[in-house]
Formats: sequence, C-alpha cells, structure tokens
Amino acid sequence: MLTDLIDGLPDAVAHQCLARVPFHLYPKLELVSHSWQAAIRSAELFRVRQEIGSSEDLLCVCAFEPENLWQLYDPIRDLWITIPVLPSKIRHLAHFGAVSTAGKLYVLGGGSDAVDPLTGDQDRNFATNEVWSYDPVIRRWSQRASMLIPRAMFACGVLEGKIVVAGGFTSCRKSISQAEMYDPDKDVWISLPDLHRTHNSACTGVVIGGELHVLHKGISKVQIFDSLQLEWRVEEYGWPQGPMAVVQDSLYVMGHGHIFKYHGREPKKYVISASEFRQRIGFAMISLRDEIYVIGGDIGPDRLNWHVKPTSDVDILTTGGERPTWRHAASMTRCRGAIRGCAQLRI
Repeated sequence: MLTDLIDGLPDAVAHQCLARVPFHLYPKLELVSHSWQAAIRSAELFRVRQEIGSSEDLLCVCAFEPENLWQLYDPIRDLWITIPVLPSKIRHLAHFGAVSTAGKLYVLGGGSDAVDPLTGDQDRNFATNEVWSYDPVIRRWSQRASMLIPRAMFACGVLEGKIVVAGGFTSCRKSISQAEMYDPDKDVWISLPDLHRTHNSACTGVVIGGELHVLHKGISKVQIFDSLQLEWRVEEYGWPQGPMAVVQDSLYVMGHGHIFKYHGREPKKYVISASEFRQRIGFAMISLRDEIYVIGGDIGPDRLNWHVKPTSDVDILTTGGERPTWRHAASMTRCRGAIRGCAQLRI
C-alpha cells in the first residue's frame, strides 16, 4: 500500500525509515507535513522502533527548580530535552514515586514541598494519591486512576510491567504498611498484602532479580515482595544507608566518599572513590545500562560556607569495563538543585 508519507514507498517501509530517526528530532519531523505529524505521534511508529531495535533509553529527571518541570536525557547524543510541565495543582510536588513502564513515565503520590515566603509555613498537602503519566508519543501528561491510599516517601517499583507501591506516610503524616499494585493497561489499582513491619521513617524501593526490595531509613532488614506468590518476606542483607543504583542485579551504594558493590550474599566489593560528592546533597543516583549517573543536588553547606549552591551537574560512572571510571556529561539545561524524581524510560 502506497501513501503520501514518503513518495513511492509502502506504508510499512516509510514507518521503518522514520523509526530510525533519533527521538529528539521528532518535533522537527512533525513540521514536514500533516501526515508526518500523524505518523510521528502514532503508537504504530513506536511499535516499529521496538521491532527493528531502534528504541532509545533515556533518563527522566525532575529537580527543585523549576517547579514541577521534567527533562529527558539522551545518553547517546549527550543532550537534554525539556517536556511539558507536570499539570498537577500541587505546588512543588516532592517525595513522590517515579517509574516507567510500557513507554510511559509515571509520577505517583507525593506532597507539596512549598513554603509560604511570608510566614515560613509549609503547604498542608503532605500526601496525595494522584497519579500522572507522560506519553512521549503525543508529548502529553494524563491523569490516571488514583492510588487507593494517599502516600509520600514510599517504595515504588515495576514488576512484570505493573507498578507496585508500599509503605511511606499518608496524609495525616502517619506511617503505613499498606501496599498496592497498578495495571497500566486496565488503569486499575488493587490492594496487596501489607508489609510485615512498618517503621516511622521514609522508605525506598529497588528491583533486584524481579523482586521489589523495600528499605526503611535506619533499618537494616529488607522486606521483599514476590510478585508470583503475592507475598512479602523479610531478610537481613546488611546493606548500608546511602544513594543506591542497580546494575545487572547488583546493588551499588555510595557512602563516606566511596562506592561499594553488593551482589546477593557475596561480600561487598570496593568499586571506586566518590569523594567529590561528599559536599553534595540531594542528588540522584540512577543506572542506565551498565552506567551509573549522579545528577544535580546542592553543594554545601560546610564549616566555612553556609550557603547552598544548586547544581545541574551530571557525572557518569562506567561499571562495565575492567576499571570503573568517572566522566562528566552535559549539565541539565533547565533543571537544577535537589532532585525530586528520576527514572529510566525506553522509547
């Protein structure tokens, strides 16, 4: 079947040609014609990208400044792409969960980190059950089915395409043990068994070996969710506190100016010095393929200087070679300061 997409080419071949063009150029391709715009914003094109192996892995980042703004990082071309502002009515959304599945970015829960400049009072919206998804195909945010329970500072991860959230604090600032799971295809949340234990502290989640591991601040025991058995178990791994990233089912943890690697029950392994980040707070640490990214944050304060300087710097640790090495990447072009959310996204 011939179309006016590309003169003389069948529809399927034209889609394959467009699918090989880098994602960051798509806004320019849309200007060629109405038919190209329709093709660029079609789910079919992104299906073809996946089919022919031209999908791209990007990082999604939201920082303290500007408010509720996200940027995408293209590691192949070392460039940043700004996407539309998250349209939540909650100002300075923070302490939310950020994950991606099926080619969409999801922002879940959290609460306002806004402070009244006149009174110094914090916004009373501590936790919400809002869920937003960003579709890079049509470049638009959409509100999805709300979580069953408002929560902030909770664990979040993707298991077999479904989003699992657990723990955290609810709107009355009370720690909770409830867990739930979201099916993006059906836009439905269901309750899961509660965590075995709840602690009066924030928690985070990392997915290792197809299981969500929930870690509470200050607690050495880890609660692990098995999505097949739909149950939790508690194990003692002895993992230290600190920024974490998972590369090929190994956990990398930064602490005291160094990065260590943990794999199953094996003894920890020293990886590399990270002393340059000892004066940086509020940064994100996330993996993409076999690399670890340290993004943004604030520099200071210290004994000699009480000022805090927001940064947009990005540093990359390559773990795949015989000798891990650091290198600098392009700084964020719009975002800076403490990182609110960070996730991988395959387009």
